[in-house]
Amino acid sequence: MNPTSAMSAVKPAGSGFKATLWIALGVTTLFVFITSEVFLAVDYPMYHAYRLQVIHDRHLLIPHTLSGTFALLAGPFQFSTRFRQRHMQLHRVLGRLYVVSVFVGSFTGIALAAGRPGFPGTSMQAAAWMVCTTAAFITARNRQIAVHRQWMARSYAVTFTFVSSRVLNLVPAYWSHLGDVLAAVGVIAFTLASIVLVDLGINWRELTTRRE
Repeated sequence: MNPTSAMSAVKPAGSGFKATLWIALGVTTLFVFITSEVFLAVDYPMYHAYRLQVIHDRHLLIPHTLSGTFALLAGPFQFSTRFRQRHMQLHRVLGRLYVVSVFVGSFTGIALAAGRPGFPGTSMQAAAWMVCTTAAFITARNRQIAVHRQWMARSYAVTFTFVSSRVLNLVPAYWSHLGDVLAAVGVIAFTLASIVLVDLGINWRELTTRRE
């Protein structure tokens, strides 16, 4: 098989995996939005105490939510090769806004958790978010594009933990009996697992191919 044929054979598979991944992330996000945010708005009994806390902390929660939502929604555009090739300048603007959103979301998240049992987990999550995003920004400025994409993948993986860590909210045992300390440990576990999974994906070829 000549190189052109090989590339045409590989590209659809890669495109299919990418589309499947984004669809899965989108469905998960929609599920969490309905089960967490919508139920919170209608004063779902299981979330009543949390709802009161949200109302009390709205001055921090609003910028935290807006910045996190922007970072989450910017991901599909920033990782799209077609969008990047056609709108490079917009890609760069969105990238800078993504960095700002990460830092706003991180610091407001830390402020929201201050003085509460979940503070260590939130602080670790925010630190990982800022470190990965800063590394992505620096490598982009240094035109180390391949490395930049790897760090952006790690950064977005941490971004998505704000969704993935809420998937189990509807399970009463998780919400009612886990406890604040174990919930904080869960946030740390989700963050570390997300970064590790991204690194496994980045290095999958090296892990599964033996050099002759």
